[in-house]
Amino acid sequence: MANHLSIFALGGLNEIGKNMYVIEYGEDMIIIDCGNKFPDESLLGIDLIIPDISYLIENKEKVKALIVTHGHEDHIGGIPFLLKQLRIPVYATRFTLGLIELKLKEHRILRESQLIEINSESHFSVGAIGVQFFKVTHSIPDCLGIVFQTPEGNIVHTGDFKFDLTPVNNQHSEIHKMASIGSEGVLLLLSESTNVERPGWTPTEQRVGEHVDAVFMKADRKIIISTFASNVSRVQQVVHAAYKTNRKLALLGRSMVNVVRIAMERGYLTVPDGMLIDRDEIHDFPPEKVVILCTGSQGEPMAALARLSTGNFRGVEVLPGDTIIFAAGPIPGNEKAVTTIVDNLYALGAKVIYGSGSTSGMHVSGHGYQEDLKFMLTIMKPKYFIPIHGEYRMLHHHRLLAETVGVERENTFILKNGDIVDIEEGMARQTRNIPIGDSYVDHGDVGIGEFVLRDRKKLSEDGMLMIIVTLSKSDERMLSEPETISRGFIDRDFSGIRKEVNKITIETVNELLLASRTSRNTMKKNIKKAVREYIGAKHKKKPMIVPIIIEI
Repeated sequence: MANHLSIFALGGLNEIGKNMYVIEYGEDMIIIDCGNKFPDESLLGIDLIIPDISYLIENKEKVKALIVTHGHEDHIGGIPFLLKQLRIPVYATRFTLGLIELKLKEHRILRESQLIEINSESHFSVGAIGVQFFKVTHSIPDCLGIVFQTPEGNIVHTGDFKFDLTPVNNQHSEIHKMASIGSEGVLLLLSESTNVERPGWTPTEQRVGEHVDAVFMKADRKIIISTFASNVSRVQQVVHAAYKTNRKLALLGRSMVNVVRIAMERGYLTVPDGMLIDRDEIHDFPPEKVVILCTGSQGEPMAALARLSTGNFRGVEVLPGDTIIFAAGPIPGNEKAVTTIVDNLYALGAKVIYGSGSTSGMHVSGHGYQEDLKFMLTIMKPKYFIPIHGEYRMLHHHRLLAETVGVERENTFILKNGDIVDIEEGMARQTRNIPIGDSYVDHGDVGIGEFVLRDRKKLSEDGMLMIIVTLSKSDERMLSEPETISRGFIDRDFSGIRKEVNKITIETVNELLLASRTSRNTMKKNIKKAVREYIGAKHKKKPMIVPIIIEI
């Protein structure tokens, strides 16, 4: 359908994470963000989940640009995988580009990638679509909202935002610019929904600095503080507190080291000369003169804090009387992992400050609460509205919020990934979609199928039986009794089960040989069926059954 406007998401709807949105007009497509999300325990062996870009690959001649709103993983984590398939320019701010470059270097595609630096004053065109920007405040530097000036009208994507009038990094939201955009007319607004269930305004980041200072003043031994590496404002507050209490600062965790280096190189973080020390130097100073800044605030099992809590971080240990600070609230789903680490730290004799930001004072969200979201809707005054970046209930509550500030209910679209909103002659409708799923990354490989996950799940639950049958090549007869090997299946009384499985296998093979049905695939299929029926009926289990035919 040429010369009309379409908007759809390949990630970020009915979920938190792997954000990816697409604006299409005529023969041009622009992608907004390309993130990842981390798997839960049901996705065995999967490292990352990224958007399914098969539709973009099918239409690759139309895809002209990727614009990145900010540098969080759920907005940039899928970029290397996208650029391996689509050679398109990437537009992002200075700090965000630093984080993207790091990823592209790891994937060895930096040299062939086209990265273009932008800021809130940038403007350019992609076909008939003009693109402009405005600053928003979030929990990472250099965040942008985007205005797409299309022949149908202006489309606004807010990025992730909150309204903090006293941001620590002095990167204020351009409220005047947003108001100007709203007064010009916004046909459609796409606005994030993460904190729509929280009443009021998002607290200012300044609050955290005051609490960090107070704890640093009281601590009489080593301080270990864990936060998101990307929260450069929080890192700067730790640096200030360390300076006030005359402490040296050590960094633990690869992402923390990398982000701090990029932030310092690009002028987003100021650290006094001589403050940073290597982790090997920690023991050169009295414990009351050291603070350690590390990754792992979400309970990640291989991150620095988890390893410290179990005594598995070489050269650094938590000792009785040390103060541990979780300077990030647990993301829903991570509470159990965080609690385990907290318990471990208490067992080591540490003083632990943890919990949500409202209880510990050590964290405020980077996402707008209800009043922030209402304010964005009020100044943009959109005709149509698509709530994004949230699970279904969040999108639903955001629609109700939009109604309270004048957006008509029928003009709000609650979508699933793949649903397309078409706009023609100023009228929007949602009548079609594209079939999409998730793409799984396993040790750098993309495209792990559902059948692989199903097999892994089956193996994890009921184990595996491998049945090896040896046949004579010359006269098609069994040369020996089958060998049945169990992995992760019942270990008690297995000799009786093995005997029965071998008996069933011999009977099945002999029946087939007698009937002259010697196809190896048929033999494997029948062995699998017969053994599965026996195991299911007798033991109520469904192990993976792998028959192997060896011919001698």
